[in-house]
Formats: sequence, C-alpha cells, structure tokens
Amino acid sequence: MVRSDTAEMLLARLKDFMDRHVYPNEIAYREALNSAQNRFKSPDLVDELKKLAMKQELWNLFIHVEYGRYWKNRGLTNLEYAPFAEEMGRVLWSPEVFNCNAPDTGNMEVLMKYGTPEQKKAWLEPLLKGEIRSSYAMTEPDVASSDATNIQLEIERDDDAWVLNGRKWFITGAMHENNQLLIVMGKTDPDNPDRRRQQSQVLVPTQTPGVSIVRPLTTLGYDDAPFGHAEILFEGVRVPVENILLGPGRGFEIAQGRLGPGRIHHCMRLIGAAQRALELSCARVTNRNAFGKPLSKNQSVREDISKSFSDIEMARLLVHETCRKMDRHGAGKAMDLIAASKTRIPFLVQKVLDRCMQMHGAGGLSADYFMSEAFNYARWCRQADGPDQVHHMTLGKQIIARYA
Repeated sequence: MVRSDTAEMLLARLKDFMDRHVYPNEIAYREALNSAQNRFKSPDLVDELKKLAMKQELWNLFIHVEYGRYWKNRGLTNLEYAPFAEEMGRVLWSPEVFNCNAPDTGNMEVLMKYGTPEQKKAWLEPLLKGEIRSSYAMTEPDVASSDATNIQLEIERDDDAWVLNGRKWFITGAMHENNQLLIVMGKTDPDNPDRRRQQSQVLVPTQTPGVSIVRPLTTLGYDDAPFGHAEILFEGVRVPVENILLGPGRGFEIAQGRLGPGRIHHCMRLIGAAQRALELSCARVTNRNAFGKPLSKNQSVREDISKSFSDIEMARLLVHETCRKMDRHGAGKAMDLIAASKTRIPFLVQKVLDRCMQMHGAGGLSADYFMSEAFNYARWCRQADGPDQVHHMTLGKQIIARYA
C-alpha cells in the first residue's frame, strides 16, 4: 500500500494513542457505561480522550482528501484511511474518540457534498468539532425498506415549511443524549412516475415539536449504548423549506452518495475487530491447557486459526482494492466492489469471530471479552445500509450484463 508521509506519521501516532489511552481504558469505559443513570450519554472519559485526540491532530481522519478544506485543509484517500479505521475497529467505542464514528461520518459527508452554506454552518461545523451527534433516518417498520422507493414517510409543503408525518426505526445514534440532528428521507412527490424522484431528504432538529422517541431498540440483545438505535414517530413535524437537502426529488441520489463510503468504513472497522480477535485467540490457545496439552496443539484449533487468518487477509485485500477503485474513479464507478465488500466482509468477520469465541469457551460469549459484541456488530452490518440480498441481486445483475 502506498501512503503519504503524513498518513504514515498519523497512523503511527494513532497506534500509539490506542496503546496509551484506549486499551488501558476499556474496563473503565464499560464500568462507567454500566453504572451510568443514562446509558445513552458518552462517559466522561471519552470527552477527555476527545480533547487529547484533537490536540494530537487525530481528529476527523475520515475526511476524504477531496473535502480536506473542511478541516484544516487535510484529508486522506480512501486507501490511506483504511488502516486507520481498522485500528479503531479493534475497540468498538474508540471511533467516537477521533470523531470518526458512524452515523456522524456519513452525515458530515452528506453535508459536505450536498449542504448549502447555511446548512453547513448550522450543522456541519458543530459536527466536525464533535459538539453534537446526529442520525440518518431512512428505514421504516411498515415497509420493506431494502427497496428505498417503498419509503412512506410523508413530507408535504405547507407555505414556508415542510411537514413530516410517519415512522422510522433502527435509527442509529438517535438515543444519544447529544443527538441534535436527524437527516430524514421521505416522499415529497409520491405520484411521480419515476419512483426514484419521489423521495427527498430534510434536516430535522431532534427537539422539533412532533418528533418523539417511541422506544430504544436492541440487536441480539445489545442496546449499542451510548448511541443506540431507536424507533421514532414524526407527527406534524414542521421545518423551514430551506432545510431540504439538494432539492425536492433528490433523496434517492443523496442516499446513494452517502451509503457507498459508509459501507466501506464499516468493513474497515470489522477487519480490525477480527484481527484483534485472532491475536487474542492465538494467545489463548497457547496458554490454555486441556487433556494434558495446550489447545494450540490440537489440529482443529490450528485449522480454525488458519481459516481465520486467510479470511481476514482476503477481507483486507478486498477492502483495499475497493478503496483504490473509489479513489481513482469515484464511489459511483466502484459500486461493484463496494457491494462485494459489503456482502462478504461482515459475513467473513462473523465467521472469524464465531471461531474465536469458541476458542475462548463460555467466556467468549460474555462481556469479559469484546468478541460477542463485535459479533453483534458484524451481524447487524449484514442488514445495515441495505440487506445483503439486495446487494447480491444488484451485483449479480451487473456482472451478468458485463460478461454476457
């Protein structure tokens, strides 16, 4: 991999930061979160680490070089950023420390690409500074949201306002105490014969009257605090007409522009989780004895380690090749590799984590190790940003057309 001197320097600094400040605080973080009256508030130690990360210029590392002007004229290519995200993925809560957490990164990219100067000042600037959190409200409980044209939330024009009515769910980050912005996708022109021109996206402050949290949601029993997932009801929610992004009928276009890079960021982080699980498992099987010998002497254990190593290397190479294509030709031209990454990497990582949990015995299923929560992350990534089946369907159609 070719990286600039700046990227190499920052990556070394990031690894040192993780060693000095993140890994030593894993137990403290978990205890602070579990003892908090409000689990959906970032622990104070995260706020302290944020200040330190910003001071060391380990902040907003996700910003692509194309948009570096938004933060101190800096930016990394997708390929350069991949090892950064992988490193952060080794500790699931650490991306927030560097302001590189989903869904905020994707929302900041939306505002960079499509926001007006006024929208950027009101929302992008505080997001870049880590002062607020945000969510992306697309999925709905009553329709198959894997087909985005099914979305039913109504967005109607009423003089100088847009009025929203509908319901969303599994909205990541919506439970966070400091969430102040929802980017909401709904239908402004339901009768348009072009189904991809029916939707629009609007910016909705979370404290707007009519916005209410119905309930927090879990995935495999995890509440994913402090960000969480929520079901949200919109009842007569009014926002100014200037809160629309890009213009009426452009919602599908925005969604496609947002979700591509976001899918790859998830894959990068998952590889970090899998790599760490493999490393922990190698130490575990070396030091754990059963039936008079270390677990590492068992053929089945060696096979699992071998398979896991190969799966991780394949996943990493696929991500890097996807990043290269995105950097050279843009996300739109790399949708084939983005789809391949999105469908294969969470699945591969899920298998790796399953093997590693097995090698840790009953403890592997517990909160004593990070692997069960990482397994949950890998599993919900197979649904997030579109279920795997839709991406397989689209990619298969594309590949058939290419070679037929």
